[in-house]
Amino acid sequence: MEPANLLLFLVAALALNLTPGPDMLYVLANGIGRGGRGGALAALGISAGCIVHAVAAVAGLTALAATVPAALTAIKLVGAAYLIWLGIDAWRHPPVLDAGAAARPAGDGFRIFRQGFVTNALNPKVALFFLAFLPQFVSANGWAAPLQILALGALFIVQGTVVLLAVALAAGALRRTLVRRPRMAGWIGRISGSLMIGLGLRLAIGELRR
Repeated sequence: MEPANLLLFLVAALALNLTPGPDMLYVLANGIGRGGRGGALAALGISAGCIVHAVAAVAGLTALAATVPAALTAIKLVGAAYLIWLGIDAWRHPPVLDAGAAARPAGDGFRIFRQGFVTNALNPKVALFFLAFLPQFVSANGWAAPLQILALGALFIVQGTVVLLAVALAAGALRRTLVRRPRMAGWIGRISGSLMIGLGLRLAIGELRR
């Protein structure tokens, strides 16, 4: 791959990875509620969801979603509904911060990972990014196009994982401060839940108005 194209891709991908969105919000919520480990599990789940989009871009499945309006609409509505469900769950179960709250059962860690995976895998913006953005950096004189797309997708995923892990660590540090203020922590959980509900409603309403 051409070095100039690769550098341009890394800069553009970093800008996208640093933009706050549902993924970063989910990592923040788990980092504050369950410590750095919870935030890290959320970040890894989100990164695993990105792998789905990278493979789908190569296989052409996201191309089908982009060219068939009904398929893309269904993906958006399912993703919106899942965000709303996560927001309601955050309201029903706000984070409880105490000295041992970060030591959760293994099953709880898997649930955090699973939710992060599903949230990202159902995000049509990520699917369209892989479909529309990655092919622009494919070199005609380089490896086979599918292999280049996989390589670019892998770089994007690694870069995004590093960013989200940094967010998880920062949220874990904030959590230690909030341990002494449990009511404030509860309100942060409710605010995070409200933002997820708002994002889901905005996505759903915008799609239904079309």
